[in-house]
Amino acid sequence: MESVAARPLRILAEYLDPLTRLRHAGVADTIVMFGSARMFPMEHSQAHLKRLQRTPSPRRADARREHLRRLHQAHAAVHMSRYYEEARQLARRITQWSSKFGDKPRRFVICSGGGPGVMEAANRGAAEAGGKSIGLNIQLPHEQFPNPYISPELNFDFHYFFMRKLWFAQLAKALIVFPGGFGTMDELWEMLTLLQSGKLPHRNLILIYGRKYWDEVLDWRAMVRWGTISEADYGLLQFADTVDDAFERVRAELEANHLKVDLDWMG
Repeated sequence: MESVAARPLRILAEYLDPLTRLRHAGVADTIVMFGSARMFPMEHSQAHLKRLQRTPSPRRADARREHLRRLHQAHAAVHMSRYYEEARQLARRITQWSSKFGDKPRRFVICSGGGPGVMEAANRGAAEAGGKSIGLNIQLPHEQFPNPYISPELNFDFHYFFMRKLWFAQLAKALIVFPGGFGTMDELWEMLTLLQSGKLPHRNLILIYGRKYWDEVLDWRAMVRWGTISEADYGLLQFADTVDDAFERVRAELEANHLKVDLDWMG
């Protein structure tokens, strides 16, 4: 099974296993939440900062510089931990709202990349609301491991990025993108390309959360000014900076465009 000749079988298995298990669990569609794996709960980040602040500053110049670097990183971690907490709150509210549709089938199930950080926060919020949630984990040499809040029967482990991305896109009715790095941007561009090219319905929602971060990292309007995307392409994006605003946008879009169940998917 590890040979080159068996690769098609491995790829097929990474399609059929989620197909079978998601149908068995009655999952009709998902809300995908992306974001950095390098964020922690507020309490954890604050405790780490306090430990560093209590540590005496070293006398050696190189050690002192390293201590100051760690302090700077710890302050940044506390600032960014707000996104962990807000992703957790948003996932909880979406799950509480979606529970009114019952579980036959399950509607608008929270789906994350299965790892730590914002992914953990999404699964954690869903679990706190008493709902199921999905984790699409990927095998990596570091950083990525399944978080403990994924519903056990919906915890998937992928070798191939492209098969993982297929399952992100296959059932998603909305994508919520929290601050993140290369992986988050890769997944965002994948979804935007599918929407722009018509491979996914234009009524699907892409919500960018945390405008201060994203506007510093990406000049969205520059692509319109340079003519590399159209005004209509830019219109595929919505933005939110609070849990209340994000939840209302998600709820309104889903109620307007996605209340009908895809019976073909449900088999």
